Amino acid sequence: MKILFIGSRLYDDIDYYVRENGIESIITESNEDAINLDLPDQVFIVPRGMDSPKQIAISQNVDAVVPLIGIDPPLIEVAKMKEELEAETDIPVIAANVRAVRLTSDKIKTKEFYNEIGVPTPQYQILAKDDFESKLKMEFPVVLKQGQGQGGKDIKVAESLDDVKEYFEEFDHALCEKFIEGSEISIEVLGYNGEYVPLSPIYKGETTLEGIHPLNKIKTAPCLVEGLDNNLVQRTAYKVAKNLGSDGIFEMDFMFSKDEQQLYAIEVNTRPNGTRYLTTATCGVNSLCELVNMAAGKFSIKDIQDKLEYYYATEIPIGHYKGPDLNDPLKSFKNNDWVVHGPEGYQRITIRADSKEQLDRYVEDLI
Repeated sequence: MKILFIGSRLYDDIDYYVRENGIESIITESNEDAINLDLPDQVFIVPRGMDSPKQIAISQNVDAVVPLIGIDPPLIEVAKMKEELEAETDIPVIAANVRAVRLTSDKIKTKEFYNEIGVPTPQYQILAKDDFESKLKMEFPVVLKQGQGQGGKDIKVAESLDDVKEYFEEFDHALCEKFIEGSEISIEVLGYNGEYVPLSPIYKGETTLEGIHPLNKIKTAPCLVEGLDNNLVQRTAYKVAKNLGSDGIFEMDFMFSKDEQQLYAIEVNTRPNGTRYLTTATCGVNSLCELVNMAAGKFSIKDIQDKLEYYYATEIPIGHYKGPDLNDPLKSFKNNDWVVHGPEGYQRITIRADSKEQLDRYVEDLI
């Protein structure tokens, strides 16, 4: 089997799995100095955009295409390429379709989508720079966001009208959302050919007025939040994915208000995400490897259920890792109880153990 992977930055996460399964690998990459270009069987340096990957997929007669893109801006072009290539050839592209990307890449459209399918989401309104003072009807604090953006970019928790005025010094419009005091939850859902399976919910900490960046938070799993039913998180995530009706990885963010005893949907990402290591550590299912299984026609809910394991895990920002050497493959829990990931200076360590007590000991020994 031959698979074309678009983008090299995440490829070292799955190189071992591709080789184990005897798959011939090709990568297209627009940056000739990108990492991991020494790993696949073939590399093509191409212009930005999806025209060249599409043509290479056809000319190299690949069996499937797996985009490994962890940022939002290229996703709509990937989705268009998917629909074109699948319409013109028998080559599947393991990625979200145009409808799903358009709904999830714009936070306002995502809100409207939640309302249409009956999934609770925080109260919101759209504000404009020229009349926000007269139109703002929500009590403080509120969260101000732009329609596009990821990783906390362009988000501000406003506690007063002066904070809102300051935000509009930079922007002309904003999504204004009720600030939910409670727990931040993420969950990955895998989907292909109409089958969807939610994995383990991840606890990402409590909401803060300071708006701490997600990369600077300590995360844990399984999600153990008083009053929260994890089955509800999984059922809600399944409902969202089913209504999106697309393929690949979905990462969904939720808030759980302890005061209201209410789970709120916040946003969806249709790409590989930052919680994937913690998910793998907790339940034994690697979402990127599952993209390879989708490409190979081996993805099924039963297979996922057979793989499920149960560990305690945590992810901690460490900056520079200086601990013991890891076993190969370095970014896999196959032969390791911890994995180090992220760029130098911004590294994180994800650790797993059979019990909460054992996990605490690991953390004490390693950090």
